[in-house]
Amino acid sequence: MFKVRTLNNISVKGLERLPRERYEVASDFTNPDAILLRSFDMHAMEIPPGLKAVGRAGAGVNNIPVERLSALGIPVFNAPGANANAVKELVIAGMLIAARNLCPAWDYARQLAGSDEAIHREVEAGKKQFAGFELPGRVLGVIGLGAIGVQVANAARALGMRVIGYDPRITVERAWQLSSDVEQATTVAEVLTRADFVTFHVPLVEATRHMISRERLRDMREGVVILNFARPGIVDEAAVLEAIEAGRVHAYVCDFPDSHLQGRPGVIALPHLGASTAEAEDNCAVMVAEQLRDYLENGNIANAVNFPQVVLPRQGAARLAVVNANRPDMVGQISHDLGRGGLNIVHMLNESKGELAYTLVDVESGIDDEVVETIRRIDGVLNVRVI
Repeated sequence: MFKVRTLNNISVKGLERLPRERYEVASDFTNPDAILLRSFDMHAMEIPPGLKAVGRAGAGVNNIPVERLSALGIPVFNAPGANANAVKELVIAGMLIAARNLCPAWDYARQLAGSDEAIHREVEAGKKQFAGFELPGRVLGVIGLGAIGVQVANAARALGMRVIGYDPRITVERAWQLSSDVEQATTVAEVLTRADFVTFHVPLVEATRHMISRERLRDMREGVVILNFARPGIVDEAAVLEAIEAGRVHAYVCDFPDSHLQGRPGVIALPHLGASTAEAEDNCAVMVAEQLRDYLENGNIANAVNFPQVVLPRQGAARLAVVNANRPDMVGQISHDLGRGGLNIVHMLNESKGELAYTLVDVESGIDDEVVETIRRIDGVLNVRVI
C-alpha cells in the first residue's frame, strides 16, 4: 500500500486515479511514499525519509526544492500543458482588455450616478476617451512555443492577427501543432521590434530574466502591449512603468500584482488566475497522479523536471530502479553486481539528464536484499528500489 501525502487540496478527479486498494491519501502522513501539492512552499520543509517522488499539480516548480530532492534521488513530476487552454484564454482576454481599454472604461461606468438620462449623457460624453483598437492585422510576438505558447499563437491567428514566434528549443511535437502561418524569429530582439503585442511563455531562469529591459523597450513599437502570464522577473517592471508614463507602452497586463504596480495607469494586474479554472485543476491533478502512479508501480518516468524520461514495458520477474550520478561505468557496475548475484538481465534502459542518470533493469528472477545493498554501496548511487 502506497501512502500519498497532500500538501494542498487536490482535485478529486486526480485522486480518483490512485485506486484505494493500492493507495492511501491523507494530509497528515509523516513518512509518505509520495507528496502531491500545488502551491505549498516546500523549501523550509524537512524531506521525509523514504520519500520516493513529488508531484506538482501544475507546471511551475519554484515552490519545490528540486536540487535538494535531486541529491536524494527523488524525481519531481509536474503537469506541463495541462493548464495550457486556461492560460491561453487569459492571454487572449488580456489582449482584448488592453486593446479596448475595458478596465478604465468599466471603472468609469461604475462611477456614473443620477437618473438614466444623466447617465446616458455622461456615457456619450465620456466614451471617446476609451476608444480602442481591433486585433486583426496586429502583430503578436510569442516568446516560448511550448504547450501554452503554441495554443496562444494558434488562437491569435484564428483572430486574424499576424504572429511571430521565437523558441530555439521548440520540440518536434510542438512544431507539428503550430500553425504554418506563424512566422519564425531567430532572436528575441526580432520579435520585440516587430510586435504590437508581446507575450511570454518561458520559465524564469537567468537567461530569461528581464527579457523586457530599458534597452529593449527603446527599440519596441510605440503603443505596444506587454503580457506576462509566465513568471515575475521576466519583465523589468520598473522600466515598463517608465515607458507607460512616457507613452511608449500602451499597457502592461500581468498575473502577478505587487506594491509597485498597484493603482498605476496602464497596468492590469490579475491575481494569478492563469490556471485558476476547474478544468485546469482537474487536468493537472489527473496528469500528475497518473505519472506518480506509473513511477511508484513501474518505475517509469514522464514529465519529471529533474529526471530523464524513461518508459520501459515490464518484462521478467522483477524490476530494479537505480538513480545515480551521471558518471562513466555506472551501468557497468550495476550490471556486474547483478551478475554476481546470479541475476540474468532481460531488459535494461538507461538515460541521463544533467548530473543525474536513471536505470531500469528487468531480471528473470527475484532480487534479494543483499544484491540491492551491494548496488546501493556503489559510489555515486543515490537511490535503489525494487519494484
